[in-house]
Amino acid sequence: MAGASMLPLTTEISPPNVTVDLSIFALVEQALHVLLMKRTTDPFADRWALPGGYIHTNEDPDVDAAARRVLKDKTAVETPYLEQVQSFGDRARDPRGWTVSIAYMALISAADAGLQCGSNAAEVCWWPIEDDCVAPPLAFDHSVILATSIRRLRNKVEYSSLPVHLLPERFTLPDLQAIYERILGRRMDKSAFRKRIAEADFVEAVPGEKRAASNRPAQIYRLKPGSATIFFDRTL
Repeated sequence: MAGASMLPLTTEISPPNVTVDLSIFALVEQALHVLLMKRTTDPFADRWALPGGYIHTNEDPDVDAAARRVLKDKTAVETPYLEQVQSFGDRARDPRGWTVSIAYMALISAADAGLQCGSNAAEVCWWPIEDDCVAPPLAFDHSVILATSIRRLRNKVEYSSLPVHLLPERFTLPDLQAIYERILGRRMDKSAFRKRIAEADFVEAVPGEKRAASNRPAQIYRLKPGSATIFFDRTL
């Protein structure tokens, strides 16, 4: 009708659900493992998944805090290293609706972890990493999240001190070198490795502590107090 006002069309917009999902890595029986939980409820009941959950808007001041809460709930560990990896989101990743997952990776010592199932997990345990995946099929798009996190970890190990966070509080330099070798999948020259660690200066000898050995006792080391992640000036 001439002269009639044209009202704008409106579309109701539903906000997506937002979660955090964690690839929690540890060294178990000298091999890199990731923590998985078996779901008890649909969707994907009885399937293994990365630990995660919805952001608690009344409790979590930011997404990093949400990730740390999930980590502590599942392992009782407050990790010294937690890194946001990437965001994943589309309408197909969760049959319940449009969902965004903010993915993190954490590095912890398995010896310090106290695994807890939580309300929606029948089991929680460590699974060995095989290439960039694990043996069981994972719920949602967690296989993609895990593979992305593994690639990020391996890339950063080439030029950083990250593997030290997988060790117990006290360790030897052979322990540290062995972790680098296992994650990277190759042997490293002992002298060159120790020179690089000395240059990076992120560990210190524990006075008077050595590990008994058949020939010469090995010096015990620890991460320097307050030491942040160190990035080398060249790859290993």
